[in-house]
Amino acid sequence: MVENVQELIEMQTNKESSGPRSFAGSFYEQYHPLEEIYSWINKISHEHPDMLEIILIGSSFEKRPLYVLKLTGRRNSPRRAMWIDCGIHSREWISPAFCIWFVQNAIDSYNKNPEITQMLDNMEIYVLPVMNADGYVYTWTTRRMWRKNRSRYEGNNCVGTDLNRNFDAGWCTKGASHDPCDNTYCGPYPESEPEVSAVAKFLREKKDSMKLYFTIHSYGQMLLFPYSYSYNQAPNHDELQNLANEATQKIRRYYRTRYSSGPGAPTIYLAPGGSDDWAYDLGIKYSFTIELRDTGRYGFLLPPQLIQPTCLEVLTAIKTITHHVIKNTE
Repeated sequence: MVENVQELIEMQTNKESSGPRSFAGSFYEQYHPLEEIYSWINKISHEHPDMLEIILIGSSFEKRPLYVLKLTGRRNSPRRAMWIDCGIHSREWISPAFCIWFVQNAIDSYNKNPEITQMLDNMEIYVLPVMNADGYVYTWTTRRMWRKNRSRYEGNNCVGTDLNRNFDAGWCTKGASHDPCDNTYCGPYPESEPEVSAVAKFLREKKDSMKLYFTIHSYGQMLLFPYSYSYNQAPNHDELQNLANEATQKIRRYYRTRYSSGPGAPTIYLAPGGSDDWAYDLGIKYSFTIELRDTGRYGFLLPPQLIQPTCLEVLTAIKTITHHVIKNTE
């Protein structure tokens, strides 16, 4: 059980300096409400028009825009693409913080760090910093531990669908709930939620070039891959397991942080309707869920001073996996 909950919440929301003006380090080591993230998206894309493009892929149930940042190097357009989404579960604040940090780090490191340069020159990288925009706003204004989106359906007394149970991958089988009041409510039908539908539509349109999919969650320190909707092994299970092992070993070697790895269902639990399984079944053969820090001491209330160390170790995993995918795909 996490102690001093109120104190930790205050630590997460207390910002010494706000707004993108104070970028030097501090902006990326704080949590930000949605309007600040959207201001940052505008600011950083105006500052780096040669590397960033804003794409509006849809809107949330409450009509907030869903922005994807397309990130590329300054060379010819790559044939391959990868996707990273953050904030599918609204209480997992470290997840959007990672997406923001990742974009800034990639821009700063381009043409300086060879691994990042290789990544950007060989991949179009699509980053969705906050998939569950409505739920995220609600965690800032009303209920810090809210998980689902904020959709409402006639005849339901309860609000919200678990977006990571709403994809069309073993939808609403064991591990999801038909009860709208449950945290794992799968929604009235697959892709019923506008946030899920927007992501699925975008990825379907890009499926020929999309080689790698990451969805960023917390907490648990795990690197997971399909399947989560069944105990069956994915056809390229051994390759995914070896790759996940290599990535987690590097994290441990460089940062002394232990991440476990394996297919979702046996490693944690059955979770049907998840985005990683859906992406895999769409044809994206490298599909991963990364559960960020920690293992329960702070849980969802990870203090801001742990944002940077968390991001650095996860970047190690992403670089390792991306390098493998570039080497092994056309």
